[in-house]
Amino acid sequence: MAQKILIMGESGTGKSTSMRNCDPATTAVVNPVGKPLPFKAKFDMLNNETDARKITRYMKEQAAAGKKLIVVDDFQYILAVPYMNRIKETGWDKYNDFGANYFEIIDVCKDLPDDVVVVYMTHLETLDNGLTTVKLIGKLLREKITIEGLFTVVLRTGVNEGKYYFYTQNSGKDTVKSPLGMFPVYAIENDLAYVVDKVRNYYEIGEFKTDAEMSQADQAAATDLEKPDAKGRRSRTGRTKEEKLTPPTPKEEKPSRKTRAEVQAENEQKIAEHMAAVDEAIDKATGGAEEVPFDEAAAIADTVPKPDLQKPPRRTRKERQAEQEQAAETFVCTEDTCFYIPDADNYVKKHAGDESPKGGKVITEDEFNAGLKRIAQENNPNPVDGAMNPPEPHARGQRRRRTR
Repeated sequence: MAQKILIMGESGTGKSTSMRNCDPATTAVVNPVGKPLPFKAKFDMLNNETDARKITRYMKEQAAAGKKLIVVDDFQYILAVPYMNRIKETGWDKYNDFGANYFEIIDVCKDLPDDVVVVYMTHLETLDNGLTTVKLIGKLLREKITIEGLFTVVLRTGVNEGKYYFYTQNSGKDTVKSPLGMFPVYAIENDLAYVVDKVRNYYEIGEFKTDAEMSQADQAAATDLEKPDAKGRRSRTGRTKEEKLTPPTPKEEKPSRKTRAEVQAENEQKIAEHMAAVDEAIDKATGGAEEVPFDEAAAIADTVPKPDLQKPPRRTRKERQAEQEQAAETFVCTEDTCFYIPDADNYVKKHAGDESPKGGKVITEDEFNAGLKRIAQENNPNPVDGAMNPPEPHARGQRRRRTR
């Protein structure tokens, strides 16, 4: 079965001109109205013929003779010319004849070799619902058959600022379509030879070009024209065609948001590590002396880098609901128990027989001690201030260090 391509566009938008680069040795053209092509070329052509039997016989003969590309130009005239010739006839039988004639020229592809590509070029029209589709006559074909549904590749011609394009992607208001990954950009140069090479390469039909060769062809055929938005306005991103052809780099996944409890726990750990580092620095500087002058201890503590404490994020709705549910329950402590009260950001210790504080969350004693250090650190930016005992009366300017 031959591969089919449908190209639709208004008259003068580059349908026939797109054949300019096709090889006459392997290309045959069906020209229903016999009009001259818009460029100099010598293709094998069937002119002034709209009868399906003669056209399909010609297509089979050309395929058997080695033609690998068959173009049916001005395909809509397969309907229009017979309609005008029988316009005075009444009744609906003539529309059945038109539809059967039109469909037979598409259906013949199933009898052609697999390495043949058949391109149908046709005018288009915009329906009352705003959809732009192929131009037909009568309601038979439109109601009974969706013509574009018979094709995998449907392109549309377009002209923008004096340049001629093939659009490869659906705009939301037309029936354009192409296989996933076949064409690298939304708008390509109106070069039928390139389109046929892409189809052959994509489906690996006959003597097809390699991916490396098609990559170079993509660079030449790609354009900078952006796909219009829903209102028909084109994007102004300013991307070049080289940027469009470059595969996008995957976006880095954003780290998941830390909970308030996680940030608080990390801050408490940083404070504990900082206090341990301060004790170690003082021990190292004083040789483990039992008594160290307060000013000297403070100066040594200042040499230890301050911890980078993060601001706890606001609680999520889920966290607040969980805390409210926990706050609604109180109990009598059976032993000494430590609590953290999130609403007040405070730490409380209750003894056996005491009622637990409202909204309190049970924590370990280590978490309790670390939390007290955190609050002291937040209230006093210098962790050394208040952390040392004041000089004792009997030895002014001295402090006695705890014996470990």
